[in-house]
Amino acid sequence: MTDRELDAAGIGDPALRAAYRHCRTLNARHGKTYFLATRLLPVERRPAVHALYGFARWADDIVDSFGTGADPERRAAALTELGRSLEEGLRDGRSREPVVLALADTAGRYGIDHALFRDFMSAMRADLTVTGYDTYRDLRGYMHGSAAVIGLQMLPVLGTVVPRDEAAPYAAALGVAFQLSNFLRDVGEDLDRGRVYLPADLLAGHGVDRQLLRWSRDTGRQEPRVIAALREFEALTRAVYRSARPGLGMLDPVSRPCIRTAFVLYGGILDAVARDGYAVLHRRAVVPRRRRAAVAVDGLVRAVAARLGAGPRSGRPGAPSGPSAPAHGSSCAPVPQEVV
Repeated sequence: MTDRELDAAGIGDPALRAAYRHCRTLNARHGKTYFLATRLLPVERRPAVHALYGFARWADDIVDSFGTGADPERRAAALTELGRSLEEGLRDGRSREPVVLALADTAGRYGIDHALFRDFMSAMRADLTVTGYDTYRDLRGYMHGSAAVIGLQMLPVLGTVVPRDEAAPYAAALGVAFQLSNFLRDVGEDLDRGRVYLPADLLAGHGVDRQLLRWSRDTGRQEPRVIAALREFEALTRAVYRSARPGLGMLDPVSRPCIRTAFVLYGGILDAVARDGYAVLHRRAVVPRRRRAAVAVDGLVRAVAARLGAGPRSGRPGAPSGPSAPAHGSSCAPVPQEVV
């Protein structure tokens, strides 16, 4: 976390500043796509985004990477301890765990509903024992806690030009779209962890089961039935992106370039998977560096234009707008018909 960002956000306490810096480091190391997009936000809003994603990353690391080879009991114990620390932090605003300290501070500054964090922790606990989902409806139940709530947590930080409740379903859908993209990209890696996030009924519709996925992963051979199932999952994911897209225009104009950039880059994962012949069981599809750079430059141009058009801001840096109020700097700006 740069001093400029922390100063702009009005974060002066040394322990808090260190906690926010820790969250930023986590995001820079693990979440390159969203970290890049976050750089397009006004400086005073970046620390809050890093706190939200830093906490999510820390919990996810406990589930997937905690002490290589750690047994489920150790992972469960670590997750339980994090949950206990979270409850104490949300209640008292204090914690010895940096990600919790930053998260609790952000939740207080922006009035984020604590239930969203509890739902997230429930989804993380599910990952310790649940290895697959029978239907897409079952998967959506899981993704409420693992992905939709992330979009809802972000909304008070991003600000809106419509009542927040109106934008909420679109923010939740965008969180789901991002995670579905990751599920498609990471089929092979998740399989190695013993999990399959593609719904069993979708796979079965193409004659695919977990054993066939394992065979393809182990032999390195492509299987037409698997490719057909992956194509259907891609189509399903693109439909979620389409449902989320109108929400981009509901955001504070100075936040739109960040989320639009994330929208394009995460959507680009789907293009990369298709371009690579749906070989996700054998290698990770990546958005080409040149494409990432072009999207980032476009986002930067849009961000500068939005800030120049926002005019002077009222209130302290980082102060949230009310649920029905326009965000700082929006000046009730009209929402364009097309934002991407």
